[in-house]
Amino acid sequence: MSGIEYGLIIGGLMILLLALRVHIGGAMLIAGTIGYYWFSGADPVLSYFKHAAYARFSVYDLSVVPLFLLMGQFATHGGLSKALFKAGNAMIGHWRGGMAMAGVSACAGFGAICGSSLATAATMAQVALPELRSHGYSPRLAGAALAAGGTLGILIPPSVPLVIYAILTEQSIGKLFMAAFIPGIIAALGYMAVISIIARLSPGDAPAGDRFSWGQRLQAIIDTWPVILIFAVVIIGIYGGWFTPTEAASVGTVATAFVAWKSGGLKGRGFLECVYGAAKATGMIFLILLGADVLNVFLALTQMPAELARWVVGLNLPPLMIIFTIIAIYLFLGCIMDSLSMLMLTIPIFFPIIVGTDFWGMELEPKAIWFGIVALMTVEIGLITPPVGMNVYIISSMAKDIPMKEVFKGIVPFLCSDLARIVLLVFFPSITLIALNF
Repeated sequence: MSGIEYGLIIGGLMILLLALRVHIGGAMLIAGTIGYYWFSGADPVLSYFKHAAYARFSVYDLSVVPLFLLMGQFATHGGLSKALFKAGNAMIGHWRGGMAMAGVSACAGFGAICGSSLATAATMAQVALPELRSHGYSPRLAGAALAAGGTLGILIPPSVPLVIYAILTEQSIGKLFMAAFIPGIIAALGYMAVISIIARLSPGDAPAGDRFSWGQRLQAIIDTWPVILIFAVVIIGIYGGWFTPTEAASVGTVATAFVAWKSGGLKGRGFLECVYGAAKATGMIFLILLGADVLNVFLALTQMPAELARWVVGLNLPPLMIIFTIIAIYLFLGCIMDSLSMLMLTIPIFFPIIVGTDFWGMELEPKAIWFGIVALMTVEIGLITPPVGMNVYIISSMAKDIPMKEVFKGIVPFLCSDLARIVLLVFFPSITLIALNF
């Protein structure tokens, strides 16, 4: 059999395991081990497992993941989300739909110190959802705006999926963070534009809020100084060469912990809850990493990714058809898988295809960074599409009076904004690369 045939059979086995509700990390680990054994025998498999876990988890750059997750936990317990929402509401809450826009802007700000979409959605739902409902916002718009805004948690750097992508493709974490910044801002503005349109078409769904004085607005903005300072230290420190990504994550974590301690968020069991939450998320991500490593070793032995890349290149398909086919696959996978799992599973297959295809005359590094941002923007859509739609599940679980069906209906305009943004990034790669020139 050819390498592609081996890969397809093991891929089918993994899909079967997923259908049986085996965790994605376990499914990749089991399928990869069986494939490795089938292709090479028992001795190579046993020899590989002697050092596989240590070789993966001893990578210095990977320590960024638990640090950013811990920083997000401290930010959640430190009440920073409340300050962000209050500032946004003070500035634009008096507009029609302004309070929902403030929720989206707060999601973007919180994502700048969190790196997790699920944590962003859960935290902002606690803060903003009661306010939106008490001011007469429709359940559909209130739930959908915060579910969509939650996806900004992995779009605005620092982003855990971008760290994983950088490690898998051997790209610069700092450059990927900078490349994601402008597309992330465009995403937030796109969501706010959707809310504005809905408010104009259906004023009863998005009433205007109270108007704040300029003194109150100034004070609300001043109260967000910890977020601004932490974000500046992490991102500017990385890009300016003052810190490595790991050092920046360490500094950001300590600073966020100090803010949480000052606000009283670490009293009692607060600190232990932060550590436990970060450890639990890290363990899940590391299991996926280990499973992906085993599966990728099997795929490398079969030469499936290289064969598939050569086959696709040999078809002489237009580059745009290739990238839009990959995007379509991501959109389909987003209905059944989480974003990180999608990246871990597909990057070893798709990245060689992207590298072997000419996109707008780009060199290897700019092309790798551009594709990373496009892939990230696409997989985050899976957080708000049925049947998985984890952000929607979070919103519905925290607002028992909002049916999940209503939130999914309200998500449709935001999905249109997502798709328009992805098309824009495909045709204008400079949007992702312009920040690298500063």
